[in-house]
Amino acid sequence: MSRAQKLTEKEIAERLEKLGGWSVKNAKLHREHKFGDFVEAFGFMTQVALVAESMNHHPEWFNVWATVVIDLTTHDCGGISDRDFVLAERINRILA
Repeated sequence: MSRAQKLTEKEIAERLEKLGGWSVKNAKLHREHKFGDFVEAFGFMTQVALVAESMNHHPEWFNVWATVVIDLTTHDCGGISDRDFVLAERINRILA
């Protein structure tokens, strides 16, 4: 696997326009989602965990009861890369 390249601010802004539900917060792709209850939130996290593991690209996330907060960044390149957008798109498909 080739090393991920950090995207420019312009590239990030252009890709964000096509990616619903995400923003940039603290130099990371950021999304918060509220579910009906804890079990639903945890089920979502389990689905994302399987996708993330298959990509070998793991989110920073936080869960309290029905809320899941996700931050994506590529530590190897020191910022947001294409890998973060691919994972964000796959997360959006899980939420759809």
